[in-house]
Amino acid sequence: MKLTVIGCTGSFPGPASPASCYLVSAFDGQRMWRILLDLGSGAMGVLQRYMELEDIDAILLSHLHPDHCMDLCGLHVAVRWKPGGWQGKYIPVYGPDETPTRMAEAYGMEEGDSMHSEFDFRTWKENQQVRIGPFNISVYPVRHPVPEAYAIRVEADEPDLSAEPIDGHYPRKRSVLAYSGDTDTCPGLIEAAKDANLFLCEAAFEEGRDDGIDGIHLTGKRAGEMAEAAGAERLLLTHLQVWTDPLKTAQDASNAYSGLVAVAASGVSYQV
Repeated sequence: MKLTVIGCTGSFPGPASPASCYLVSAFDGQRMWRILLDLGSGAMGVLQRYMELEDIDAILLSHLHPDHCMDLCGLHVAVRWKPGGWQGKYIPVYGPDETPTRMAEAYGMEEGDSMHSEFDFRTWKENQQVRIGPFNISVYPVRHPVPEAYAIRVEADEPDLSAEPIDGHYPRKRSVLAYSGDTDTCPGLIEAAKDANLFLCEAAFEEGRDDGIDGIHLTGKRAGEMAEAAGAERLLLTHLQVWTDPLKTAQDASNAYSGLVAVAASGVSYQV
Protein backbone atom coordinates (compact mmCIF):
# COMPACT_ATOMS: atom_id res chain seq x y z
CA MET A 1 0.00 0.00 0.00
CA LYS A 2 1.30 3.44 -0.91
CA LEU A 3 0.29 6.79 0.57
CA THR A 4 0.80 9.92 -1.52
CA VAL A 5 0.25 13.22 0.25
CA ILE A 6 -1.79 15.52 -1.99
CA GLY A 7 -2.64 18.17 0.59
CA CYS A 8 -1.63 18.45 4.23
CA THR A 9 -2.03 22.08 5.34
CA GLY A 10 -4.49 22.58 8.19
CA SER A 11 -7.69 24.64 8.08
CA PHE A 12 -7.06 26.23 4.65
CA PRO A 13 -4.55 25.79 1.79
CA GLY A 14 -1.05 27.08 2.44
CA PRO A 15 1.62 28.36 0.07
CA ALA A 16 3.21 24.91 -0.27
CA SER A 17 0.19 22.61 -0.07
CA PRO A 18 -3.58 22.33 -0.48
CA ALA A 19 -5.75 21.35 2.45
CA SER A 20 -6.26 17.72 3.47
CA CYS A 21 -6.23 15.03 0.79
CA TYR A 22 -4.35 11.73 0.73
CA LEU A 23 -4.15 9.27 -2.15
CA VAL A 24 -3.92 5.63 -1.05
CA SER A 25 -3.18 2.97 -3.66
CA ALA A 26 -2.79 -0.81 -3.58
CA PHE A 27 -2.54 -3.63 -6.13
CA ASP A 28 -4.95 -6.55 -5.77
CA GLY A 29 -3.15 -8.87 -8.19
CA GLN A 30 -5.08 -7.65 -11.21
CA ARG A 31 -5.18 -3.86 -11.10
CA MET A 32 -4.25 -0.85 -9.01
CA TRP A 33 -6.95 0.54 -6.74
CA ARG A 34 -6.98 4.20 -5.66
CA ILE A 35 -8.94 5.78 -2.84
CA LEU A 36 -8.86 9.28 -1.40
CA LEU A 37 -8.88 10.15 2.27
CA ASP A 38 -10.62 13.56 2.23
CA LEU A 39 -10.75 16.03 -0.67
CA GLY A 40 -10.19 19.42 0.91
CA SER A 41 -9.83 22.93 -0.44
CA GLY A 42 -7.43 23.16 -3.37
CA ALA A 43 -6.63 19.44 -3.49
CA MET A 44 -8.24 18.53 -6.79
CA GLY A 45 -5.73 20.45 -8.90
CA VAL A 46 -2.67 18.84 -7.30
CA LEU A 47 -4.35 15.41 -7.36
CA GLN A 48 -4.34 15.48 -11.18
CA ARG A 49 -0.52 15.47 -11.15
CA TYR A 50 -0.64 11.92 -9.77
CA MET A 51 -3.70 10.25 -11.32
CA GLU A 52 -6.58 10.59 -13.74
CA LEU A 53 -9.74 11.70 -11.98
CA GLU A 54 -11.68 8.91 -13.72
CA ASP A 55 -9.52 6.37 -11.83
CA ILE A 56 -10.83 7.35 -8.37
CA ASP A 57 -12.33 4.20 -6.83
CA ALA A 58 -13.81 5.87 -3.74
CA ILE A 59 -13.60 8.99 -1.58
CA LEU A 60 -13.60 8.65 2.21
CA LEU A 61 -14.49 11.80 4.15
CA SER A 62 -13.45 12.13 7.78
CA HIS A 63 -15.86 15.03 8.40
CA LEU A 64 -17.52 17.97 6.68
CA HIS A 65 -15.31 20.96 7.37
CA PRO A 66 -14.38 22.65 4.04
CA ASP A 67 -10.67 21.88 4.35
CA HIS A 68 -11.59 18.18 4.19
CA CYS A 69 -14.41 17.99 1.65
CA MET A 70 -14.92 21.18 -0.38
CA ASP A 71 -13.28 20.03 -3.61
CA LEU A 72 -16.11 17.55 -4.09
CA CYS A 73 -17.83 20.57 -5.64
CA GLY A 74 -15.13 20.80 -8.32
CA LEU A 75 -15.16 17.04 -8.90
CA HIS A 76 -18.93 17.23 -9.37
CA VAL A 77 -18.34 19.70 -12.23
CA ALA A 78 -15.74 17.40 -13.81
CA VAL A 79 -18.07 14.40 -13.71
CA ARG A 80 -21.19 16.22 -14.91
CA TRP A 81 -19.74 18.46 -17.61
CA LYS A 82 -16.65 16.76 -19.11
CA PRO A 83 -16.97 16.94 -22.91
CA GLY A 84 -17.59 13.50 -24.35
CA GLY A 85 -18.84 12.19 -21.06
CA TRP A 86 -17.18 10.95 -17.89
CA GLN A 87 -15.27 7.74 -18.63
CA GLY A 88 -14.80 6.68 -15.03
CA LYS A 89 -16.93 4.84 -12.53
CA TYR A 90 -19.87 6.12 -10.53
CA ILE A 91 -17.79 7.35 -7.57
CA PRO A 92 -18.71 6.08 -4.09
CA VAL A 93 -18.39 8.81 -1.45
CA TYR A 94 -18.38 7.62 2.15
CA GLY A 95 -19.02 10.25 4.79
CA PRO A 96 -21.30 11.62 7.50
CA ASP A 97 -25.04 11.43 7.03
CA GLU A 98 -25.35 15.07 5.94
CA THR A 99 -22.77 14.84 3.14
CA PRO A 100 -25.16 15.03 0.12
CA THR A 101 -27.09 17.98 1.57
CA ARG A 102 -24.02 19.91 2.66
CA MET A 103 -22.29 19.50 -0.71
CA ALA A 104 -25.37 20.66 -2.61
CA GLU A 105 -25.63 23.70 -0.35
CA ALA A 106 -21.92 24.47 -0.73
CA TYR A 107 -22.25 24.43 -4.52
CA GLY A 108 -25.37 26.59 -4.41
CA MET A 109 -27.61 24.10 -6.19
CA GLU A 110 -31.22 24.95 -6.89
CA GLU A 111 -33.84 23.26 -4.75
CA GLY A 112 -34.41 19.70 -5.92
CA ASP A 113 -31.01 19.36 -7.59
CA SER A 114 -28.26 17.22 -6.06
CA MET A 115 -24.95 15.48 -6.76
CA HIS A 116 -26.48 12.00 -6.70
CA SER A 117 -26.03 11.64 -10.46
CA GLU A 118 -22.26 11.97 -9.99
CA PHE A 119 -21.64 10.35 -6.62
CA ASP A 120 -22.91 7.27 -4.81
CA PHE A 121 -23.22 8.72 -1.31
CA ARG A 122 -22.86 6.17 1.49
CA THR A 123 -23.14 6.92 5.20
CA TRP A 124 -20.50 5.84 7.68
CA LYS A 125 -21.66 3.41 10.35
CA GLU A 126 -19.59 2.86 13.47
CA ASN A 127 -17.96 -0.59 13.73
CA GLN A 128 -18.95 -1.46 10.15
CA GLN A 129 -16.20 -2.66 7.81
CA VAL A 130 -16.26 -1.51 4.20
CA ARG A 131 -14.49 -3.48 1.47
CA ILE A 132 -13.15 -1.62 -1.58
CA GLY A 133 -10.90 -3.75 -3.79
CA PRO A 134 -7.94 -4.82 -1.62
CA PHE A 135 -8.88 -2.37 1.16
CA ASN A 136 -10.78 -3.07 4.38
CA ILE A 137 -11.89 0.21 5.94
CA SER A 138 -13.22 0.97 9.41
CA VAL A 139 -14.12 4.28 11.04
CA TYR A 140 -13.97 5.37 14.68
CA PRO A 141 -15.72 8.43 16.18
CA VAL A 142 -13.29 11.07 17.37
CA ARG A 143 -13.45 14.40 19.24
CA HIS A 144 -13.98 17.43 16.99
CA PRO A 145 -16.71 20.13 17.09
CA VAL A 146 -18.96 18.77 14.33
CA PRO A 147 -21.88 16.32 14.58
CA GLU A 148 -19.82 13.51 13.02
CA ALA A 149 -16.03 13.20 12.87
CA TYR A 150 -14.12 9.98 12.27
CA ALA A 151 -10.65 8.51 12.28
CA ILE A 152 -10.22 6.10 9.38
CA ARG A 153 -8.34 2.79 9.49
CA VAL A 154 -7.32 1.31 6.11
CA GLU A 155 -6.05 -2.26 5.93
CA ALA A 156 -4.72 -3.60 2.63
CA ASP A 157 -4.25 -7.22 1.61
CA GLU A 158 -2.10 -7.43 -1.51
CA PRO A 159 0.38 -9.79 -3.17
CA ASP A 160 4.00 -9.35 -2.11
CA LEU A 161 5.68 -8.97 -5.50
CA SER A 162 9.12 -8.76 -3.83
CA ALA A 163 8.81 -12.34 -2.53
CA GLU A 164 9.31 -15.63 -4.38
CA PRO A 165 6.06 -17.10 -5.79
CA ILE A 166 4.82 -20.33 -4.22
CA ASP A 167 3.07 -22.69 -6.68
CA GLY A 168 2.71 -19.75 -9.04
CA HIS A 169 1.19 -17.43 -6.46
CA TYR A 170 2.79 -14.58 -4.55
CA PRO A 171 2.36 -14.67 -0.76
CA ARG A 172 0.00 -12.03 0.60
CA LYS A 173 1.05 -9.16 2.82
CA ARG A 174 -1.09 -7.00 5.08
CA SER A 175 -0.45 -3.37 5.89
CA VAL A 176 -2.35 -0.86 8.03
CA LEU A 177 -2.67 2.89 7.60
CA ALA A 178 -4.48 4.93 10.24
CA TYR A 179 -5.70 8.47 9.56
CA SER A 180 -6.81 10.69 12.42
CA GLY A 181 -8.99 13.15 10.53
CA ASP A 182 -9.38 16.12 12.88
CA THR A 183 -9.53 15.35 16.58
CA ASP A 184 -8.26 15.93 20.07
CA THR A 185 -7.20 13.01 22.28
CA CYS A 186 -9.84 10.28 22.60
CA PRO A 187 -10.15 6.48 22.88
CA GLY A 188 -11.45 6.12 19.31
CA LEU A 189 -8.22 7.55 17.91
CA ILE A 190 -6.10 5.01 19.80
CA GLU A 191 -8.36 2.20 18.61
CA ALA A 192 -8.12 3.35 14.98
CA ALA A 193 -4.31 3.48 15.13
CA LYS A 194 -3.79 0.23 17.06
CA ASP A 195 -0.56 -1.43 15.78
CA ALA A 196 -0.73 0.57 12.53
CA ASN A 197 2.29 0.46 10.23
CA LEU A 198 1.84 4.18 9.59
CA PHE A 199 -0.22 6.63 11.65
CA LEU A 200 -1.11 9.77 9.69
CA CYS A 201 -2.05 12.10 12.50
CA GLU A 202 -3.04 15.74 12.66
CA ALA A 203 -1.08 18.15 14.85
CA ALA A 204 -2.54 21.56 14.11
CA PHE A 205 -2.01 23.07 17.54
CA GLU A 206 1.26 24.00 19.22
CA GLU A 207 2.37 23.28 22.75
CA GLY A 208 2.64 26.45 24.83
CA ARG A 209 0.53 28.45 22.41
CA ASP A 210 -2.79 26.60 22.18
CA ASP A 211 -2.87 24.87 25.57
CA GLY A 212 -6.17 26.43 26.61
CA ILE A 213 -8.12 25.14 23.59
CA ASP A 214 -9.79 21.78 24.21
CA GLY A 215 -11.62 19.31 21.99
CA ILE A 216 -10.57 20.55 18.54
CA HIS A 217 -7.02 19.55 17.52
CA LEU A 218 -3.93 17.72 18.70
CA THR A 219 -0.49 19.17 19.35
CA GLY A 220 2.67 17.34 18.39
CA LYS A 221 3.02 16.13 21.96
CA ARG A 222 -0.53 14.81 22.13
CA ALA A 223 -0.18 13.17 18.70
CA GLY A 224 2.96 11.44 19.98
CA GLU A 225 1.11 10.26 23.09
CA MET A 226 -1.69 8.82 20.96
CA ALA A 227 0.79 7.02 18.68
CA GLU A 228 2.63 5.60 21.68
CA ALA A 229 -0.59 4.38 23.29
CA ALA A 230 -1.66 2.75 20.01
CA GLY A 231 1.69 1.03 19.43
CA ALA A 232 1.93 2.48 15.91
CA GLU A 233 5.19 1.77 14.05
CA ARG A 234 5.63 5.21 12.46
CA LEU A 235 4.05 8.62 12.99
CA LEU A 236 3.49 11.06 10.13
CA LEU A 237 2.30 14.46 11.37
CA THR A 238 -0.11 16.38 9.17
CA HIS A 239 -2.69 19.19 9.09
CA LEU A 240 -0.18 21.69 10.43
CA GLN A 241 -1.51 25.20 10.01
CA VAL A 242 0.64 27.85 8.33
CA TRP A 243 1.47 29.42 11.71
CA THR A 244 2.44 26.12 13.37
CA ASP A 245 6.18 25.38 13.53
CA PRO A 246 6.88 21.94 11.98
CA LEU A 247 10.27 21.53 13.68
CA LYS A 248 8.87 22.23 17.14
CA THR A 249 5.85 20.04 16.45
CA ALA A 250 8.02 17.11 15.36
CA GLN A 251 10.29 17.51 18.39
CA ASP A 252 7.30 17.61 20.74
CA ALA A 253 6.00 14.41 19.14
CA SER A 254 9.39 12.70 19.41
CA ASN A 255 9.57 13.51 23.11
CA ALA A 256 6.32 11.58 23.66
CA TYR A 257 6.72 8.77 21.13
CA SER A 258 9.42 6.11 20.80
CA GLY A 259 9.00 5.46 17.06
CA LEU A 260 9.98 7.34 13.91
CA VAL A 261 8.41 10.78 13.40
CA ALA A 262 8.14 12.80 10.18
CA VAL A 263 6.09 15.75 8.98
CA ALA A 264 3.94 15.32 5.86
CA ALA A 265 4.70 17.33 2.72
CA SER A 266 2.62 17.61 -0.43
CA GLY A 267 3.92 15.40 -3.21
CA VAL A 268 5.78 12.93 -0.99
CA SER A 269 4.88 9.22 -1.08
CA TYR A 270 5.31 6.62 1.64
CA GLN A 271 5.21 2.83 1.54
CA VAL A 272 2.98 1.59 4.32
